[in-house]
Amino acid sequence: MNGQQSLFGDTVSRPLADRMRPGTIGEIVGQDDLLGSGAPLRRMIDSGKLSSFILWGPPGCGKTTLARILANVTSMRFVALSAVFSGVADLRKAFEEAEKYRAYGEGTLLFIDEIHRFNRAQQDGFLPYVENGTVTLVGATTENPSFELNSALLSRCKVFVLKPLAPEALEQLITRAEALQHRPLPVDDAARKILVELADGDGRYFINLLETVYDLTGMNEVLDPETLLKVVQKRAPVYDKDREGHYNLISALHKSLRGSDTDAALYWAARMIEGGEDPKYLLRRLTRFASEDVGLADPQALPLAIAAWESYDRLGSPEGELAIAELIVYLGTAPKSNSVETAWMAAKKCAREYSSLTPPSHILNAPTGLMKELGYGEGYIYDHDTPEGFSGQNYFPESMSRQKFFHPVERGFEREIRRRLDYWEQLRRRIAGERGQSPGQKK
Repeated sequence: MNGQQSLFGDTVSRPLADRMRPGTIGEIVGQDDLLGSGAPLRRMIDSGKLSSFILWGPPGCGKTTLARILANVTSMRFVALSAVFSGVADLRKAFEEAEKYRAYGEGTLLFIDEIHRFNRAQQDGFLPYVENGTVTLVGATTENPSFELNSALLSRCKVFVLKPLAPEALEQLITRAEALQHRPLPVDDAARKILVELADGDGRYFINLLETVYDLTGMNEVLDPETLLKVVQKRAPVYDKDREGHYNLISALHKSLRGSDTDAALYWAARMIEGGEDPKYLLRRLTRFASEDVGLADPQALPLAIAAWESYDRLGSPEGELAIAELIVYLGTAPKSNSVETAWMAAKKCAREYSSLTPPSHILNAPTGLMKELGYGEGYIYDHDTPEGFSGQNYFPESMSRQKFFHPVERGFEREIRRRLDYWEQLRRRIAGERGQSPGQKK
């Protein structure tokens, strides 16, 4: 029997991913920041005292494999559950069994894959067992724990961040695969580079790609890029419209536009569209950007945003996506100013502080005789009747000093606005001087 296990245990009929699965910490690639000499997780492992922690990282970076190896290294009993397929009954059974083994001096490493999919109440159920040491919890998640996990659970667990596998780490996987397959990877240098790019840092997916290449090529065949792409399927973009990736990419798009990096903005927008994002969501955000970050530095930005939105509504995808691209290029290359937003926030703050003041009487209408007797409209100067088309009167409440909210920048069209405001301020001061008033004083 032992002879049969030795003969068939490593046969090539086993999936390549199974044969390449690391068995020791040293065989895990691409996570030196956590597992290298002196790294935080490595220190915990070397001490032999594991505390509960969360592994946060993208698919295929080795979270499950790492948890299994940790259980072996620390001689703990390994129990794995998936939050996708497990419920309260499975958790209760795992905790009860862990208590029994603990009574005999054996610890349990409870690995929960996709732990963020457990609801808040289920997550709260972990707390007493984590606190009293019944289990050492290792949770794996692809989502930001700050958003998806209870603060109470997070406070009892360290969070270790795993990275997508870099090209150097993927090259190590190629070397291991070649050793197991007893032949070089049957691709030329250009196709090899494309294969690494297709993986997008996902080690599990990359190993499956390698296995596909080996299985579908002859012993003397070498694939070029064109043939490779016919052999392997293009990977669907990794993008979840309801989770952190969505917010990361829209943040990247917004900040790229604000930084006037049009090419980067086009890339992030394309990533979102290719991932299945609703183009109208992009258009809403781009319209917001036009008023918030471009503002009056280029007054045409907002009308163009509305026009792009209308164009997409009429054309749909994919033709309407060009209107989105045109808008992105325009916004990226436009002068930027948030002076209108800053002015609006300042005005709202002032409105809260002075929330009950009435307008000065000279700018109030007087439709009744009583109102005229009370002085409504008295002293109002019709600006069009003045030589400069500017009366210089005060329009703030009488008991409130004149405020200045809007400070245009020296960029784009706001440079012209600033010139106008400076001119009116000079006029206001001159007129006030002629009337023997301060610029903000009522006539």
